[in-house]
This record gives sequence, C-alpha cells and structure tokens, in this order.
Amino acid sequence: MSLRVNHNMSAINTHRSVVNNSNAQAKTMEKLSSGLKINRAADSPAQLQISENLRAQTAGLSQAIDNSEMAVSLLQTAEGALDEVSRALIQARQLAVHAGNEGVNDPNMLQADQAEFDNVLEQINRIATSTQYGHNYLLDGSRAGNGVTTGDNLEFIDAGVKANSSGAGGYAVNIQQAATRSIHSGTVALTQGIIDSGEQITVSEGGKTVNFLTEKGKSVELTLNDLDSAINYAGLDLELIRPYPPLTDGNAPQIISFRHKEFGSEHTFQVASNTAGLVSNVSNVSVSVENGLDVSGVIGGEETYGKGQILTGAIGAGTTEGIRVRYTGESIPVGGQAGTLTFSQNSLTFQVGANANQFSEISLRSIKTSDLGRGELNNSNFKSLSDVKMLSAEEAQDAIRIIDKAIEEVSANRGEMGAYQKNNLESNLNYLRIAHENAVSSESVVRDADMATEMASFTRDQIMMEASTAMLAQANQSSMTVLKLLG
Repeated sequence: MSLRVNHNMSAINTHRSVVNNSNAQAKTMEKLSSGLKINRAADSPAQLQISENLRAQTAGLSQAIDNSEMAVSLLQTAEGALDEVSRALIQARQLAVHAGNEGVNDPNMLQADQAEFDNVLEQINRIATSTQYGHNYLLDGSRAGNGVTTGDNLEFIDAGVKANSSGAGGYAVNIQQAATRSIHSGTVALTQGIIDSGEQITVSEGGKTVNFLTEKGKSVELTLNDLDSAINYAGLDLELIRPYPPLTDGNAPQIISFRHKEFGSEHTFQVASNTAGLVSNVSNVSVSVENGLDVSGVIGGEETYGKGQILTGAIGAGTTEGIRVRYTGESIPVGGQAGTLTFSQNSLTFQVGANANQFSEISLRSIKTSDLGRGELNNSNFKSLSDVKMLSAEEAQDAIRIIDKAIEEVSANRGEMGAYQKNNLESNLNYLRIAHENAVSSESVVRDADMATEMASFTRDQIMMEASTAMLAQANQSSMTVLKLLG
C-alpha cells in the first residue's frame, strides 16, 4: 500500500458524491417547493415544449369558454327584445281585428285604432334602434348582410352569414326566367243556357274547396260576381280574371279564367265543371293547374335557385351563398341583366375555439317596421308593416295579413337565434369545458410534481448527503496516517 499526500483521491471521489447529492437534494427541494417537476428547460426539454403547448391550449380554451358565454348573453339580449316585439305585434293584430268589425265601428273608432297602431309601430322601431350589447346595435340591420340594388323590379331581401361582400361594382343579377302564376282558362264560354241548366263549378286550392252552382235566371255577369264572391269568402288564394264588368254586356258569354295570387311552381289549384271545356277539359273530371314558374337566374355569375319571385344564392355557390333578391318583373329584362346588387357582410363573428379559424357567425336581421311584412300580396298595396293603415274594413283585412307575416318573421328570427344558441354556442360550451378539463389534466401529468415520489427522493437524498459528508470527513482523516511515519 502506497501513501500519498499531494492528492487525496478518496477525498476527491467522495467530494464528487457530495456535490452530486447536494445538487439532487436541491432539485428535489425545488420541485417540492414549486409543486412542479419541470422548473426549467434543462429538467426535461421535450416535456417542457409539450407542457408549454398544453398551457397555451388551456388558456385559449378558457378564453373561448368566456367568449361563448358572452355570445350567449348577447343573443339573450336580442331575443328578449324580440319577445317584446312579438307582444307588440300581437297587440297590433288585435287592433286590426277590431278595425275589421265594420258593422260596429265609426270613423272615430277607426282613428283611435290607427293612432294606437302608430304608437305600436313607434315602439317596435324604438326597440329596433336601441337594442344593443356594448356598442353593438343588434336589431337595426347593421349586424347582418346589407345590400342595395339598382335596376327596376329588383329588391334585396336578406342574406346569410356565408355571403361575401361585393366589390365596388356589385354583383350582377341576371334573370333567365321571370316568375309566373298558375293560370287556367276554359275553352267554352259561359252562356245563359249553361247557367240556366244548373252548372256546377268546383274550385280547390290550399285544402279549401268551393262547389259553386249556377242559379237559373241570373245573368252571366251576376253569376261571375257570385263565383268571385264565393272564392273570396272561402279564402282561396285565387282570382277570377275577366273584363272590367262596367265595360261588358251583362248577358254576353264570357270565358272563365282562374289565376293564383302567389307566384311560383308550388302554388297550384284544381278546377272542374259539368260542361266539358267550360273549366275542365272533360266533364266532371278535375284539372290540376300547376303551370306557375319560379324565377331563375344567376347572382354574380354564381348558381342560384328560385322560389316564386325570390332568387337565392345556392349552397356552395361561394361568394353569393344565401343572398336573396326579389325580381318582380313579369318578363325577362332586356339583355337578361335585371340590375346589380352592392352587398356588404356585417354579420356577428364569435371566436368560439382556442385555435385560428374556430369561429362562428350569425346574422341578426332588421326588425324595423319598414323591413317587416314585405312582399305580402294585398289589395291596399301595403309594401311593409310601416305602410299599414286600418281606416277601412278592407285595409283592416290587409293589415291582418301584413301583421301575420311580421309575426311569422319575428318568430322565425327568434327560432333561428334559439337554434344557434342551443346547437352552436351551448353545445360548443359543453365541448370546451370537457376539452379544457382534459388539457389541464394532460399538462398536470407532464409538468406537476408527484409530491409523494419527490418526498421519498428528498428523504433518500438527505440520507445520502449526510452519508457522503461523513465519508468526506473520513477521507480527509486518512492522510493523517502519514504523520505516524515521521515520528
């Protein structure tokens, strides 16, 4: 055995163990004090990257939950306002029904009904222009797709969230087929002889049927008047087409023609007569009249589909999907182009996910009285709810029709909001909460310290530290044996 004093290798070796044990104990203490097993990149570079990504995802999901809850609050604000509008429209309808009670009403009563109705319109317009969430106005049409048309017989209705804003020149609207109404004419004229024989004419439309029997001795003109009244009384959406009565001889034979009041292929009716050719081609065999046509054309060069007079950008059409315009012309415009539509998309966009492009959109249409009840056929030429008057029995009947359509439109808006809240936002919230829970759990597995394991490690490191320190003292004492050789 050789003895050296310049280098005490036992002490050096033991010192290395002391340093290692000290470092291990320090790291374990750090994990126990922070609760994290990764406190710096050197602890685990790969797991640090994973945990940082999970932290970012967790923060994004947490914010998306808040975003979705705020979106629900916004929609509930709008829906609450629409509930009040529905109540106002029901009140307006009650006024119109009262105004239609012609046998009782006098001019003062009708004026009172009109004055109250005007107040209802003011209430609806006030709700439309004042309902807001923060600085976002919700029901004035500013948070939906808005369009302005040029050209005769062309009108913008509305648009969905998928339509894109047009350029400065707008979208060209080309018409390939104008909408028509189902129409049918007999080939045999109604004569006094047919009337006196007791002719039966049957007309059916929309589930309603009129069985009209001619009365012997009545003139052609009176018979047609009675037929027209019977159709109107039964509530059929049909009109009897004939020359203006004051300009015709009351006994002159006339061809009977029926035409549906609504445009499009879905509006049909059936007619039959005892006399072949008077209405039906074969005696007592009904004719199904379904020759109405839907409008067809293109918007901005993109595919569309027509329903009645309304042209709608087709699903998957790209920039014009969901845009709806009404063409009221009775023929194809010269050159095919009915006009242009300048469109601006202002729908509400909600960030409902933690990552890019995870957003959802909804359009909140205008509920101003000038935008409700549009396009409803009526004899008083009311273009919208704002035009409605009820100063006569006829106006009251048309007012009921317009108000019914306005109620239907508001209810449809509420239904759309409710479906969006339930199926988009609240369903998404359920997913977000589950995703957030699992992202936090994953990050905890990667980054959080197992306190029991770390405590066991700390105890072991503490023991090793004490042992290595004691051995270092022993190693330092071993060099003292050299002094015995010098004695």
